Amino acid sequence: MTVQPLEFESQIYELETKIEELKNLSNIADDDFKSEIQSLEKKLEKVKASVYKNLTPAQKVLVARHPNRPYTMDYIKLIFTDFCELHGDRLFRDDPAIVAGVAKFEGEPVVVVGHQKGRNTKENIVRNFGMANPEGYRKALRIFHMAEKFKRPIITFVDTPGAYPGIGAEERGQAEAIARNLFEMAGLTVPIITVISGEGGSGGALGIAVGNKVLMLEHSIYAVISPEGCASILWKDPSYAKRAAEALKLTAQDLIKFNIIDEIIPEPLGGSHRDHVQTASNVRKAIFKSLQELKSMSPQRLFEHRYEKFRKMGVFAG
Repeated sequence: MTVQPLEFESQIYELETKIEELKNLSNIADDDFKSEIQSLEKKLEKVKASVYKNLTPAQKVLVARHPNRPYTMDYIKLIFTDFCELHGDRLFRDDPAIVAGVAKFEGEPVVVVGHQKGRNTKENIVRNFGMANPEGYRKALRIFHMAEKFKRPIITFVDTPGAYPGIGAEERGQAEAIARNLFEMAGLTVPIITVISGEGGSGGALGIAVGNKVLMLEHSIYAVISPEGCASILWKDPSYAKRAAEALKLTAQDLIKFNIIDEIIPEPLGGSHRDHVQTASNVRKAIFKSLQELKSMSPQRLFEHRYEKFRKMGVFAG
């Protein structure tokens, strides 16, 4: 997989390129560059650690949106078995921006729902850049009801800039569809685990994120609005996006302090876009841990736990 360097990764990219060049030379020449390669690899690890330890909120936004970051279908292939995708909302059409189906996790039947972006322009047009229409949320709700009926845990993956704001989506009841999901998910009596894997944008994210456990990858983001949208509203200028990213407190490190999320899942050094397999392994462990905890709760307690969790969010000042 070709990794596209971000604006703050120039030194990382230069070292990675040099290492790759030396490895290629080692294959076609008699010279052994082993010591040089090892030296550069050690330097690369130090540079990655330094850069990614000190990311600003605006830089985290770029990492969360990286086109090589693993998406829902990647996690499904790496974490689950026997996945069977289910389509359609039984009302209008299927929405490719949301993937949903039944699968097995560590041998246990579960339901998986998540946003799905594309890797290139053609795929993104099909997936609508991960922005779901009302039928996507209604499809998800249909699968949630199925999980409730058959007593299967629900695992969701959130990665969307937001729900699609087009005229057609509004005409078909976008706001109602999201609100309905919030209402229905709150009342389910099966375990719900949500993973914020990339972007968690506004109601478009929350429409599948009312979970007993909300897990968040280290460099993902979760906010009521995108930094660009926030800047356009508050300062009438999207160029203030970096300032908005600071104000929104959208990083995993901020959100765990506010008890919005329950756990930060570590990413491989340099971001999940550099190592899908290790990222999936980390996500698998976090899901397994949460699922074991939730399975010990009764159906009534699962409902109460979710209700209490969301009621406690926020601070009221007199």
